[in-house]
Amino acid sequence: MPELPEVEITRRGIAPFVEGRIVTGVVVRDRRLRWPVPRDLARQMTGLRVRGVLRRGKYLLFDCGEGWLIVHLGMSGSLRVIDAATPPRPHEHFDLLIGPHALRLRDPRRFGAVLWTRGDPHAHPLIAGLGLEPLSPKFSGDWLYAATRGRRVGIKPLLMNSAVVAGVGNIYANESLFRAGISPRTPAARLSRARCEKLARAVCDTLNAAIAAGGSSLRDFVHSDGALGWFQQQYYVYDRAGLACRVCAAPIKVIRLGQRSTYYCPRCQR
Repeated sequence: MPELPEVEITRRGIAPFVEGRIVTGVVVRDRRLRWPVPRDLARQMTGLRVRGVLRRGKYLLFDCGEGWLIVHLGMSGSLRVIDAATPPRPHEHFDLLIGPHALRLRDPRRFGAVLWTRGDPHAHPLIAGLGLEPLSPKFSGDWLYAATRGRRVGIKPLLMNSAVVAGVGNIYANESLFRAGISPRTPAARLSRARCEKLARAVCDTLNAAIAAGGSSLRDFVHSDGALGWFQQQYYVYDRAGLACRVCAAPIKVIRLGQRSTYYCPRCQR
């Protein structure tokens, strides 16, 4: 699933093609995404100017002045800038037309979303409950220490709880905990202030490193220009079960936490 780095990379890639430009049309080939694409989306958007593209968690928010387009890439989606005349391929369900370009959504599993709201997008039911942005100035060791008090859940499921921290998915939770030297099974409330400070820095460092590397291309994700991400070449633990730890050479282990595969080094993470 595209996580925060992949969504941020997508935002940065598409912004120069859409910001300040007029929407010249909308093409919907299949409305059956996770929530149906609005039937009147073309009428709502055509002729509006895209003022900017924001990211909130894993959602892309297109400010069109009179309303906001909300896009989620789901589990397998990608959003590419292409020539508007390019014939569609399978699973390409939606085009936002901007002059000679099309912003085309490909979503094989159809777990993504293309929605429209005329209200404040941050008050939308899908976004209002999101937690703190991990790359915001407020995300700190002190904030994380306060957020973990009284929580018995393991620290990895807590990091992945979008109502607490927005956008940190399975890959980057695994990698952040390795960088911080913290076992994913550690109860959140047992983390000291010092360990929370170390983990907060590790989360930021991991996400920024992933963005710099172009994100992770494991199955479906590609950049807005079709290029692949390379952060998977830098993984310390994710998807490396049985392989030697890059730091201590112990075999990486895998367990299930919160119904997700969880990778860790039994020596480096305590």
